Amino acid sequence: MMDECYQTWAQLEREAGTQLHRQTELLLLGMKENPELKTIQATLSRQGIEHECLSSADLKQRFPNIRFTGGEVGLLDKTGGVLYADKALRALQHVIRQLGGTVCDGEKVVEITPGLPVTVKTALRSYQANTLVITAGPWTNRVLRPLGIELPLQTLRINVYYWREKVSGSYSVSQAFPCILSLGQAPHHIYGLPASEYPGLMKIGYHHGDSVDPEERDCPTTSSDIQDVQILCHFVREHMPGLQPEPDIMERCMYTNTPDKHFILDCHPKYGNIVIGAGFSGHGFKLAPVVGKILYELSMKLPPSYDLAPFRISRFSTLSKAHL
Repeated sequence: MMDECYQTWAQLEREAGTQLHRQTELLLLGMKENPELKTIQATLSRQGIEHECLSSADLKQRFPNIRFTGGEVGLLDKTGGVLYADKALRALQHVIRQLGGTVCDGEKVVEITPGLPVTVKTALRSYQANTLVITAGPWTNRVLRPLGIELPLQTLRINVYYWREKVSGSYSVSQAFPCILSLGQAPHHIYGLPASEYPGLMKIGYHHGDSVDPEERDCPTTSSDIQDVQILCHFVREHMPGLQPEPDIMERCMYTNTPDKHFILDCHPKYGNIVIGAGFSGHGFKLAPVVGKILYELSMKLPPSYDLAPFRISRFSTLSKAHL
């Protein structure tokens, strides 16, 4: 799917006349025997994606501002990079309006009445349409419950941290520093993006968080928040000697995870004109062009462009009849 997404992002970039994506390469780090690293390498090879395997000695030579302490090896995905999400959203909304669409922001959905047409009532007005696509993120089950379905989704509050460079620019996009993904250093992935959105600050985060009600995501810090930052502080002290050992900024986002971390792209099991896109599990934004295309195909009853078996609701065989 990513192959088509790269092409579509590039097309949107040309139409918008502004940079939405920056190719930085992605450096995956782990021990040679790490099964996940082996799987990713096999996938890159099978898909013909340009990559490079780096020994411990190669890593030390190529990336002097990363400290390698345990005999790690590297896998460099040459196609990896950063999407500028805020700019991408603005560009998408601009294109929608140019094509005659309407963006109605800041309207809370209060009721959905299935049928033909389906009716959506918001805090401001009512809408009717032959087909409805629901992509409600962390609020998905809140919207779906009155429609007789509850999906196995876990909403997580994710803390995102920014670490100041000791020497400005040493971990920046302009110095060709890559995105990094560390496998096996902690129970979940540790990832980093080169300094860009905040000048002089590198983004490093932990790919996990606490279960949270989306309405209460800004509640006070919990004990596991402290554990997250301790894991990241240890990683920065051990491996990123050019960064200050404590973060400068903490922000929050939310993940909506499925049990297998694959998306849900499917029609409602009872109402075929209600289409659901959910459970993007912290890795959905980059795939938005293809996800949008699939949801469109489902809504128009067109043959799908991709095999949707991994994304069907029915794969969760443990769902009781009460949930469906």
